[in-house]
Amino acid sequence: MRKLLFLLALMLVWSAAVQTARAQSAKPFTLVLDAGHGGKDPGALGTAGKEKNINLAVALAVGRLVEQNLKDVKVIYTRKTDVFVELDERAAIANRAKANLFVSIHTNALPKGAQGRGSETYTLGMHRAADNLDVAKRENAAIMLEKDYESRYEGFDPKSAESYIIFEFMQDKNMEQSVKLATLIQQQFRAAGRIDKGVHQAGFLVLRATSMPSCLVELGYITTASEQAYLTSDRGVNELAMSIYQAIKKYKATQQ
Repeated sequence: MRKLLFLLALMLVWSAAVQTARAQSAKPFTLVLDAGHGGKDPGALGTAGKEKNINLAVALAVGRLVEQNLKDVKVIYTRKTDVFVELDERAAIANRAKANLFVSIHTNALPKGAQGRGSETYTLGMHRAADNLDVAKRENAAIMLEKDYESRYEGFDPKSAESYIIFEFMQDKNMEQSVKLATLIQQQFRAAGRIDKGVHQAGFLVLRATSMPSCLVELGYITTASEQAYLTSDRGVNELAMSIYQAIKKYKATQQ
């Protein structure tokens, strides 16, 4: 009798484990695509284009590729049209969805007269290099278009280097996975013929509040004529989107 009860208990435990595993496997892999800037915030400006439009075109193209080819992936967009979305809300969208991955898409820029070429990807973290800090300051400046940003972001000043000290003390439990994704994205950019500007760390507010592996992609330099022509072309949008899609596909395969 005791043996029978023991076997029944084992069967119940096994059945519960199987049901839990099935429930977990049934949960879709959720990807949040964040097209940076939008609406009243144009982002970086070129002579014939705006960052917000490039970001959106690439984000939508990535989403289409995922939806068409990775049927078990649920795609959520922080915006699908030319609207302004606050930085903390972008992260909140991903957190509410309990997303597995967050990819923020942006376009780089340099001061007038300076030339830059290539693509780079950032994760949240240290930003000792001055160039990394400059990129973070420019992207974070979007909060100044939000109401009461001083209180909402606890006194954070996107123009002050001192405000970024907090990132030196933050421990990102998702750092390893974020770097893995960023590295895959750069590998794909390189395979597509883009100049590989590498994987970096910087204090981006949009990444700070996300609770899943996340990265921010800088597609190219809108302030460099040849780059702008590429970024605003169908070829450029499609190649960049395919690179990000392939990286997401490879990343997802490592999580199974």
